[in-house]
Amino acid sequence: MIRITSTITIDESEIKEYFVRASGPGGQNVNKVATNVQLRFDVANSRSLPGDVRKRLISLAGNRITEDGILIIDARRFRTQERNRKDATNRLVELLRDAAQSPKIRRKTRPTLASKIRRLESKHHSAENKRLRGTIEPSNE
Repeated sequence: MIRITSTITIDESEIKEYFVRASGPGGQNVNKVATNVQLRFDVANSRSLPGDVRKRLISLAGNRITEDGILIIDARRFRTQERNRKDATNRLVELLRDAAQSPKIRRKTRPTLASKIRRLESKHHSAENKRLRGTIEPSNE
């Protein structure tokens, strides 16, 4: 079991890992060992996730999630398979923790009386400046 929050845990059987040959550093080791880890987690059919967390996770995942609702995390940062497995699992846990936090509700605020007065004074000042830029009419003397 992987603990995400105090209320959400994921069974390790819901996570599938596939190993692929990775590009990048490693020399001849890259050509022989499949160190790249593709972690797959079926978000759409997971029994561990509440509905609201599932919706937020799908929106957070972006293009990492397939049309079938499977989240794919690709880890190839390290040269060893074990470190890439840990990296992929940690990234999944972080993504799930972000999705588990409910968004803060925005409450509308109204401008204060003082801010309204400042705005009107500023407008009057600008209007006065523009009025003074006009042409001066010649006096009839």
